[in-house]
Amino acid sequence: MKKALIIIGDASETLDTMYPYYRLQEAGIQPVVAAPEKRKYQMVMHEVKPGWTITKEWEGYTIESEISFGDVDPRDYAGIFYSGGRAPEYIRYDPNLVSITKYFFENHLPIASVCHGVEIPAYADCVRGRKMATVEKCRFDLESQGGIFVNEPCVVDKNLVSGRTYHDNGHYLAPWIKMLE
Repeated sequence: MKKALIIIGDASETLDTMYPYYRLQEAGIQPVVAAPEKRKYQMVMHEVKPGWTITKEWEGYTIESEISFGDVDPRDYAGIFYSGGRAPEYIRYDPNLVSITKYFFENHLPIASVCHGVEIPAYADCVRGRKMATVEKCRFDLESQGGIFVNEPCVVDKNLVSGRTYHDNGHYLAPWIKMLE
């Protein structure tokens, strides 16, 4: 059975994480949750409410990481998914995650990203010249590293598939899963 990494940390967005997790299972691909260390992580739910200028956050479900970034051998996986939420703001600095990220980009394997997930490949210097969707507040992270922001629910740039937020789950995930199959 093919396996795909789902990259998370504390404060990963619940829908950004769980929807791809179950869609991979439906496709017969084993999702493997990877994080800074092997343990239980607290996810969150995000919403920008009318009249709010910032994202409102609630606690979501918890999820177990099956493997730490330091124990991942990227050759064992068909693809990688970068979940959104606040987690990418701090996990992007993990040198093991940077190495994993570079592996998937350099080997042109299927990559998906949603929302703040863009911060990880941006930090790893893997977005130069690549078109991606992300949430508007992460546009700077993408463009400052040479990426091209596209405000669409699904952006496919070769092996890279991206969406803006969990509202785009029904648009960008199917093309990524098709690449994995």
